[in-house]
Amino acid sequence: MGKQKSSSKPSSSRGRGSRRGAQRGGRHPQSRTSEGQSAYETGFNEIRPDSAIDNGEAQDDNQDADETPQRVKIEVPVAMWDFDHCDPRRCSGKKLSRLGLIKELKVGSRFRGIVVSPKATSIISPADREIVQANGLAVVECSWAKLDDVPFSKIASPHERLLPYLMATNPTNYGKPWRLNCVEALAAAFYITGFDEYAETLLSGFGWGGSFYKVNRVYLERYKMCTSSADISTVQETIIQELEASYEESRRGKGTFS
Repeated sequence: MGKQKSSSKPSSSRGRGSRRGAQRGGRHPQSRTSEGQSAYETGFNEIRPDSAIDNGEAQDDNQDADETPQRVKIEVPVAMWDFDHCDPRRCSGKKLSRLGLIKELKVGSRFRGIVVSPKATSIISPADREIVQANGLAVVECSWAKLDDVPFSKIASPHERLLPYLMATNPTNYGKPWRLNCVEALAAAFYITGFDEYAETLLSGFGWGGSFYKVNRVYLERYKMCTSSADISTVQETIIQELEASYEESRRGKGTFS
C-alpha cells in the first residue's frame, strides 16, 4: 500500500497484533500529551536522522532515480495494485514503476507471493522468507483516506500479511506509526524476511529513503530475531508497552499529570 500496518491500511498491520494497528490499515489508538505528541512518538526526535524530512515540507520527490545508483538487482517479483488515489508526483509506487522496480497488477489478478494488506490476519515474519524468495512481494497503492473504496476482495493472494509497528519517514506522514507508504511497506517486508539489499535498492530511489532504516532499525532488528508471526506479535506488544512506559515517564518528568 502505498501509504501498510506492518510494518502495513494499505505498505498494512499493517501490523496488528492484539492491538490491530495498521499499516495502511486499522488505526492504532494513540494517547497524546497536551502538546499533541503520541506515546508512540515520544523520544522520536532524539532518533531522527539529519536527512529526515518534516511533514510540513511538501517536497516533490519526482526525481528519476538515475541520480541514485541502483544497488543489488531484485531477483524476485515486486508488484502492486494501483488505484490512482495519489498525486503522481509524490506517489512512491508510481515512482518505483517509472524506475522499473515494480510491476502493476490488474484488479482481480492473483499474486502467489506475500501481499501486505490491512485485511490480513497474520503479521509478516522471517518464516515467510521462502514464500518471498519463490514468488515475491506485493502491496496495494492507495490513499489512507480512501481505504473503504478499495475492493480488497478482488485482490487475491494465499499469503496476505500485516506489518508490525514501524514509523513512517516519508514526507507526508513522517513520524507517524504505521503510516508507511508503498515503498516503505515493501522495504519493511523485505527487511523482516531477510532481504536487506532488496529493501535498500527500493529505498535508494528516494532522497529520504535512508531515513527509514535509521529510524526503525531498533524495531526491525528485533523483528528479524523472531521465528513466527506469533513471535512478531509478542515483540510488537512489548515494543508498544515500552513506548507507553517511556511516555508516562516523560510526562512525570515534565510534571504533567492527567
